[in-house]
Amino acid sequence: MIRARVRALLADVAAGATSIDDAIARLDAEPIETLSHSTIDHHRALRSGYPEVVYGAGKSIEQVLDICESIAKRSERFLVTRSTAEQRAAVGQKFPAAVANEVARTVRWSAERALGPTASSAAGVTGTASALTVAIVTAGTSDLPVAEEAAETLAALGISVQRFTDVGVAGIHRIMAKTEQLQAASAVIVIAGMDGALPSVVGGLVRVPVIAVPTSVGYGASFGGLAALLTMLNSCAAGVVVCNIDNGFGAAMAAARAIGE
Repeated sequence: MIRARVRALLADVAAGATSIDDAIARLDAEPIETLSHSTIDHHRALRSGYPEVVYGAGKSIEQVLDICESIAKRSERFLVTRSTAEQRAAVGQKFPAAVANEVARTVRWSAERALGPTASSAAGVTGTASALTVAIVTAGTSDLPVAEEAAETLAALGISVQRFTDVGVAGIHRIMAKTEQLQAASAVIVIAGMDGALPSVVGGLVRVPVIAVPTSVGYGASFGGLAALLTMLNSCAAGVVVCNIDNGFGAAMAAARAIGE
């Protein structure tokens, strides 16, 4: 249950259109739903602004579909991350309006997209895009899977994204040329493998929140992203915060919280 639904329910109670007992019954049914393999937290959207996200890795197709169907019954949207091609195909077949991203390994669905703008407005579905924009900066093209995971997560949250791809420090003039655009963003997610130096550069150019994501891209001494992680944690640019290796989803959620969405 999302806040808009709770507000509407309370307004109905205040107007006398819904009894207190009926409202209590509806609220009482919401918090959790126990499936044979999962326990769904339906009040997460009410508490934190977005419903429970489905982590596809390690789950069967049937489990992913069960969870998505459960969330869709009580929410206007869902997001599946780290999904397989088979999982994305199954979700797309069950929810034709779902958007799959092969690079990001995500699939997202919203009732607004399924119903269409006119029908969704009539049904009271709210999912309009935010006026705020998060810039997603990647050091290299090989970092795109992590960047796209972040972009799809922000899209699921209704937050606009501006991409700056392959602008790493090996050709630092590339990122310097984007300074004005970066300064106009509400937050910046910087994704880099190898030496992981790009977040420090960006952190010295902008005054908005900078969220760094190390990736596992690199040769042997990068230690699967550990070298980039340590570089970012030791950034000389004040206030740069760092997410886990390859965690584009976490960076997007952090950006959304930072800008108040």
